[in-house]
Amino acid sequence: MMGGGGGGDTFTVDDALLTLGFGKYQYFVLAYAALAWVSEAMEMMLLSFIGPVLKRIWRLSAKEQSLITSVVFIGMLVGAYSWGVIADKYGRRKGFLMTALVTTLAGFMSSFSPNYATLLVLRCVVGIGLGGGPVLCSWLLEFIPPPNRGTWMVVFQAFWTVGAVFEASIAWAVMPTLGWRWLLAFSSIPSFGLLIFYLCTPESPRYLCLNGKIKEAMTILDRIAKVNGTEVPSGTLVSDDDVVASDQDSTPTKRHKQGALTTILKLLSRELIRPTLLLWVVFFGNSFSYYGLVLLTTELNAGRSACAGHKVKAEETDDVNYKDVFITTFAEFPGLIIVALTVDRVGRRLSMAVLFFICCVLIFPLVFQQSEMVTTGLLFGSRICITATFTTLFIYAPEIYPTAVRSTGFGAASSMGRIGGMVCPYVAVALVQGCHETAAIGMFEVIIILSGVSILLIPIETKGRKLSDDVKQKCQPV
Repeated sequence: MMGGGGGGDTFTVDDALLTLGFGKYQYFVLAYAALAWVSEAMEMMLLSFIGPVLKRIWRLSAKEQSLITSVVFIGMLVGAYSWGVIADKYGRRKGFLMTALVTTLAGFMSSFSPNYATLLVLRCVVGIGLGGGPVLCSWLLEFIPPPNRGTWMVVFQAFWTVGAVFEASIAWAVMPTLGWRWLLAFSSIPSFGLLIFYLCTPESPRYLCLNGKIKEAMTILDRIAKVNGTEVPSGTLVSDDDVVASDQDSTPTKRHKQGALTTILKLLSRELIRPTLLLWVVFFGNSFSYYGLVLLTTELNAGRSACAGHKVKAEETDDVNYKDVFITTFAEFPGLIIVALTVDRVGRRLSMAVLFFICCVLIFPLVFQQSEMVTTGLLFGSRICITATFTTLFIYAPEIYPTAVRSTGFGAASSMGRIGGMVCPYVAVALVQGCHETAAIGMFEVIIILSGVSILLIPIETKGRKLSDDVKQKCQPV
């Protein structure tokens, strides 16, 4: 609670959330965001299952198989930035409504693809929809009180793992019997749930407050108070912009909706350009490594068997070793436990850097040919580390940016990650199938090390900090 320019008591959205606490209302918001995260995880994880099958059925080359994954990331590259701009300009709800519509329709229709070209187009459109994931993260983040932010964002990220494990389970049950089309159809079901419950979702009070819609923001805060059994603080609701202006004895300026160019210029402003560019590097490396390790799980042992001269044996086996994929997917759970223990104690940057470097140590032995058991074990350990960095990064990135550019900044960084996901199949699939396993693992090593160094160079630690609406207030170095 603080004094305003007019002498009366004022409070910000963060002050209100601290008073209202994390209660039943936030559980509903978390449940909706979690459903979206499960949906995105399932649509992404199925790529490691359908590629090898379609390669055999449609007689695809290694590069054509890799393109099935890459086109999804091309779509996400477009969607991550576009939906972020829409969410910052028109609201979080409109942003994730459009993403849910695109993902649901294109995801379901892709199960009817008559040929390779049609599948590529539809999966690219699915990718455009999936690019809206950062909008959901920003929306959820803006409902959580600062002391609970790290913990509950870890809980939210856990639903990605739930979706990944669920997809591995469905693939194991469906693919050998019903085939890949049914897997695509089943994987689109959670997205339909997002459309069904959309009307119940609220707009972010922080977004409304920043855009001068104080009455609407207060209506949502009053609703949170009623559901949680608490009370909104007394006084006048203001944004952080107004607080800063009041502290500087200046009149709060009227806010206007900003265009895409204005938003990008803010991301590249003196206060934000360093963390923005470094975040782009980290997102590229993290996505490249995460999705690359997923693909390596299905490719490494099979590729080495073929390169060793056992091609007939490899062709007679299943398209995918579902057991190995299922086992390594469970590595995400200990990764989440590590994040829960470190994110609010050690801090975001240091914990990510350490985990990146441990991941490098674990995948280095894969430069040399290992037994299937050792390979699976090393990939399991690497997946633990990269899942932990992935989870922490999705907590850390939106915390860096002020409300006015949060979705756009997070979306732009996520777009760089999509480029990493776009490139990784040509390393994890094409290089391995071309018998260049050592070169593939070497590229993973270099990119992961670069990511670890880059995260340490970002001059902001957000552990324990409040979210802000003001660029200069938010981005002071630690």
